[in-house]
Amino acid sequence: MRRPSDYTDGHDEPEKEPSVTQPKLGIVGWARWVWRQLTSMRTALLLLLLLALAAIPGSLVPQRSSDPNGVTQYFTEHPDLAPVLDNLQLFDVFTSVWFSAIYILLFTSLVGCVVPRVKHHLVALRARPPKTPMRLNRLSEFSEETYGTDDGVTTDAATAVAEAETLLRKSGYRIERYERAATRGQPASVSVSAERGYLRETGNLVFHSALLLILLVVGIGGGFGYSGQRVLVEGQSFVNVLGDYDSFSPGRFFSDSQLTPYSMKLDEFDATYETKNLGAYGQPIDFAATVTTTDSDGTKEQHTVKVNDPLRYGSNDMYLLGNGYAPTITVKDPEGKVVFTDSVPFLPQDNNLTSVGVVKVPDGLKDQIGLVGFFYPTAYPLENGAYTSTYADLTYPLLTLNVYEGDLGIDGGIPKSVYALDTDDMTQLTGGDTDVESIELMPGQSTELPNGLGTVEFVNENPGQKDFAGSVKRFASFDIHHDQTQLGVAIGAVLVLLGLLTSLFVPRRRVWVKARDNEDGTVTVEYAGLARGEDPTLADAVDAIAYRHGTALGVTRE
Repeated sequence: MRRPSDYTDGHDEPEKEPSVTQPKLGIVGWARWVWRQLTSMRTALLLLLLLALAAIPGSLVPQRSSDPNGVTQYFTEHPDLAPVLDNLQLFDVFTSVWFSAIYILLFTSLVGCVVPRVKHHLVALRARPPKTPMRLNRLSEFSEETYGTDDGVTTDAATAVAEAETLLRKSGYRIERYERAATRGQPASVSVSAERGYLRETGNLVFHSALLLILLVVGIGGGFGYSGQRVLVEGQSFVNVLGDYDSFSPGRFFSDSQLTPYSMKLDEFDATYETKNLGAYGQPIDFAATVTTTDSDGTKEQHTVKVNDPLRYGSNDMYLLGNGYAPTITVKDPEGKVVFTDSVPFLPQDNNLTSVGVVKVPDGLKDQIGLVGFFYPTAYPLENGAYTSTYADLTYPLLTLNVYEGDLGIDGGIPKSVYALDTDDMTQLTGGDTDVESIELMPGQSTELPNGLGTVEFVNENPGQKDFAGSVKRFASFDIHHDQTQLGVAIGAVLVLLGLLTSLFVPRRRVWVKARDNEDGTVTVEYAGLARGEDPTLADAVDAIAYRHGTALGVTRE
């Protein structure tokens, strides 16, 4: 095909093509672009996923807020890796700068998403249903019926549409009546436009608003809470003051006045183990801590705290975390004067409660001494001469002690863990490479310390028993929480679930019923439906409306 002589496709003379200059966005333009990207639903979903991923280290690495002893032990076991993780704030994940940044960005993104949608939704709720399309037969879900005297129907278009209005209103539709005058090629008609399913978008907005509520409650309400840990040996008491916690993690807005005055005493700790099923012999069945609380008025109450049954008292939730044995050890000087006596919690190392503990005696002897002890509830000798425990209950309890003499390192004012002994400036006197056997004691036994330092006794707490039941005290570890976010989070969680179910199962659809009078006295009624999104039941809904409408008009059916 020949082209006009003045035709050009723009490539013959590229040097004459006009250049396109993009406008500069400027500071305001870039700010609007960033805000638009941040408040998009895609960004909100990405930040939600990122927040979930960021929370994973909090379950893999011990946290100072919930397990400070675990953090200390992690530093001991991984001296090179722990400082690196600490610099990355992985021991304080949920209060770290990077986690807070994701949290705040997600909150901002959700606000930017929800607020405009709420405004748009309110406008849509007040708007009239749209006008009836001129050609309903172009919609995928369409049917047409002609009613006359042969069907037992004597009506006109206006009456038929009035019946449809009543039917659709009872079915939960918002309706609007429209009349169209005759035009070229289109006869006059009366129609009703109906729509329902706005509850779907309402549920969607409730879902996102509930997420905002949870973020707000946790972010702000959590600042008024606190958590603390306390280890209690049977017979010991705890007072709800800052100085009586072993570790304490306050919220940002915490005040001492939030501590409800009360005390709690651990009366007894009971552990039940499986003894009938040989395949599970020795497995723990139940742990129960019997405690007595005393409020500020002196009223005493006794409670039982179990692993999955925390105690709610004094606006606090008290959880039973762990337990073990606390051997009572007494150290005397060469003249027989008691220089140390206490029930020392030993940390369990396995399921049979082979436990390790440390005793520090800073005063009363010619030198400071430290005792590293191993406790076996049911001791059994191994081939290499060491011991292990074969059962967690007190069947054949044995305490072995390695004695160290020297500087405990506690006089410099630097805090030291009560569960670890710094032996850098100490000399080992028993066990290890000393060629001196470790001290071995059963409940009620005592022996001399090396170098004439004195004596050490493993006290029997129940000397009247023929067996060893009750001969060693038990300890229990409690996690004490004050959390004001529980109600708000619970309400938010319920709203999230309701909103999600509503947005998933409520269909959004529009339905039209249009009627016109024919010259032969009959009435032609058109039925059509349109789904807003996926709606597999739309066809059945349109057929059901047509059937019920025909019945309302008095159609005779065989």
